[in-house]
Formats: sequence, structure tokens, C-alpha cells
Amino acid sequence: MTAAGLTHNAGQKSAPNSALKAAAGLWFLVALIGQWAFVYYIGLFYGASTLTGNFQAWNRNTNLIKGYVAGDTAGNLFFAAHAFFALVIAFGGALQLLPQIRERAMAVHRWNGRLFMFTALGVSLSGLYLIWVRGSSPTFLGALSTSLNAVLIIACVGLSWRAAAVTHDICAHRRWALRAYLVANGQWFFRVGIFAVAVLEPHFADRFLVIWGFGCSLVPLAVLELYLRARDDGGPVARSAMAGGLVALATLAGSGIVGLYLSMWRSLLLGA
Repeated sequence: MTAAGLTHNAGQKSAPNSALKAAAGLWFLVALIGQWAFVYYIGLFYGASTLTGNFQAWNRNTNLIKGYVAGDTAGNLFFAAHAFFALVIAFGGALQLLPQIRERAMAVHRWNGRLFMFTALGVSLSGLYLIWVRGSSPTFLGALSTSLNAVLIIACVGLSWRAAAVTHDICAHRRWALRAYLVANGQWFFRVGIFAVAVLEPHFADRFLVIWGFGCSLVPLAVLELYLRARDDGGPVARSAMAGGLVALATLAGSGIVGLYLSMWRSLLLGA
């Protein structure tokens, strides 16, 4: 083949690669904005009321099954810890995905990773306590879906740690860390997904609620596996299709984030 032909073929191969990389970057940017908005909401609404001892203010969020309960000291402490762990995960988890930090500040990446793993385990165990001991789930299916999310977090965190500390397989560690990041943010996916559907088809939101209780953990994992396969082994068609899928998912996530803010977070923050 001529040099011009080789250059043309290389350009054809690089275009799907570039599209997939750009689509993944777009999805991450939307997720980063949404998760840090979540951090702002948790810090301002729950953080301020907790630090001032005004625990009763939690109940202004009428979506909570059990927020502050008078006389339930253990349950209230577990709820406050759960909210704090969720804040750390939403903020610190995204930092772990930034290549600039991993490449230029490895010590920060490692210590933030350890903090993320600790808080991910904390949010899982506190969530299980709130569900099965405090009775914070309105339905048995809801309790099962939340428990599945907690078990997946514990499993992914454990396998990520094992790959890094025991087998020293950095490639496997990064894959399990990505899975841990997604399932640790399962409740964020749950909220964003519900409001994305509510924006598109309000009448379906109630039925979607039950399905998405399990989907908020399983669907992000499935999408990640498809992305990794397309990135590492897929041809131009697979990579282009995956890029289009990520753009569509980023658009859905963006609509859910806006809907969540306008429908819930804004009113709670204005009254904080």
C-alpha cells in the first residue's frame, strides 16, 4: 500500500477511537457536575443541620422514609454517617478518575483511593443497618435492591483492593475500581434515573421506580463492560456505536440532574 493509503486507513481507525474517547469524556463531565451538585446539596442541607444539632430539619425532605426519629439515637447517628459517607464518595470518587491526578500526584491518588474504599464500605454497612434494622425501606423489593447495591459495593471494593495490594495487577485494579465507583454511586444513579424518566415520560416514573431500584446498580456495570470491550477489542463500528450510546446516556443524565435540582434540591436548599 502507498503511504497515502496507510494514512487514510489510520485516519479511519482513529476517528472511532477519538469519538469514543470524547463521548466518555462528555459522560464523565456530566456525571462530575451532577455528583458535585449532589455534594453541595448534602453539605448544605444535611451538613449544616447536623453540625448545628438541628436534626429535625432532615424531615423537611419528605422523600425520606425515616430521617430524624426522636429517641432513636443509634438510627440518627447511622443516618448522619450515611449522608457524610455519600458526600465523600460523590466528591472523592470522581477525583480518582482524573488522569492528571493519577499521573502527577500519585500519593494523592493512593490516599484518596484508600479514603474512597473506606467510605464506600461505610456507606454500604450503614445502608444495610438503616434498611434492615431501622426499617427505612417502604417495600421488601426496595430493601432487596438496596442490599444488592451494598453487596456489590463491598465485593468491588474488596476485589479492587486485592488486585492492587495482593496480586499487584494494576490493570485489574483499575477495572474493579471503576466498578466500585459506579456501584458506590448507585443511589445517585437511582435519583438521576428516576428524574430523567419523569422528565421524558411522567406516567411511567412510578413503575420505573421498582425496576430502577435494581437497575441503578446493574445497568451502569453493564454499560461499563460494553465500553471496556469496545475500547479494548472493538472494531470501528462497535466503538462508534458505543460513543453514540454514551452521548445518549450523558444527555439522559443531564436531564435527570436538571430535573432533580429543579424538583427537589432547589426547594430544600432555599429553605436550608
